[in-house]
Amino acid sequence: MRRAVCFRAAALTLGLGLAAIAYHATTEDLMVSAAKAWLASLNSNQIASAKFKLDNPDYERWHYVPDNSFVGQRGYGRNGVTYKDMSPEQRSLADALLAASLSRAGFVSVKTIMSLEEVLRIRENDNTGRRDVNIYHVSVFGEPSKDGNWAWRFEGHHVSLHFLMQDGKLVSTAPEFLGANPHVVKDGPRKGVRPLGAREDTARKLMTSLGDALKKKALVAEKAYRDILTTADTRAELENEPQGLAASELSQEQYEMLLATADQYAVSLPAEQAEARMKRVRETPRDQLFFAWAGSIEPGGGDYYRIQSPEFLIEYDNVQNGNNHSHTVWREFKGDFGRDLLAAHYQLDDHGLSLDRSVAAD
Repeated sequence: MRRAVCFRAAALTLGLGLAAIAYHATTEDLMVSAAKAWLASLNSNQIASAKFKLDNPDYERWHYVPDNSFVGQRGYGRNGVTYKDMSPEQRSLADALLAASLSRAGFVSVKTIMSLEEVLRIRENDNTGRRDVNIYHVSVFGEPSKDGNWAWRFEGHHVSLHFLMQDGKLVSTAPEFLGANPHVVKDGPRKGVRPLGAREDTARKLMTSLGDALKKKALVAEKAYRDILTTADTRAELENEPQGLAASELSQEQYEMLLATADQYAVSLPAEQAEARMKRVRETPRDQLFFAWAGSIEPGGGDYYRIQSPEFLIEYDNVQNGNNHSHTVWREFKGDFGRDLLAAHYQLDDHGLSLDRSVAAD
């Protein structure tokens, strides 16, 4: 049965790709079609759990911990319909929506991260349902259309993805969180699996290339932080944090390494959106683009890095579970959830929640 479901999902994803080639469909066209198809497959009870107005306060409530940790910290559950509560056909349609919203590499990364729940279930001998590859929620905000404003979210343990369409264009994909536990599978039949490995390797290559003087500027803390500093705050803010090393002090080769690291936070998106994200990185004046590192420079010692501009923030952290549990995020200081684009219409700023920065167990 599992193979049949996976085959149907793959067939739907392939069908979307073929349709794009045949009819020159845009990412937005595919997203609208896939969202409508998934919503049309739901019964009335599922629709009540899956579809909300775009000005719903829950639009900005997000996190990346398992469901029971989310409930314990928030006092309420995540919205959306989970894969667990979908039929095989509905899961395939949800996969099609996810595939339409990401690049092929992004889709594979998300599915691999989800599959690590089974690795944890076996390792922890969990029989409580805490570790479940099917506890991932799909929510739609507004009415999917080719010329309107609507959004959708995909969220569960170590995955929180947000997509906003305005006037028929995909205008916001932040915050984008991906994590991995384990960061690298060290034993068993899946030994060596490391879905976020490139996000580690590119940054470490840059850090190790620096001379002593530049390393000292980049190293903002001897010990890596417990988690990404912005955690699941509704607004990304960094207060009283040293910025690190300015890109203007890098050689051209090192600057290209910095761009390669940032690119790992763009390749998960469709080509047009990935290029737009990287254009913002490249157009940031080098004296306003900073690279910071905390913790060990050697692999496996516990590390953190960030790339920061006045507009966006990249964070990576790997210290939990013996330095084998990574969290990564792309955030917009003003534009998370497309807040700056929608405020005039829905006054989303009035609904923002000041979530705390405590770290829930995941």
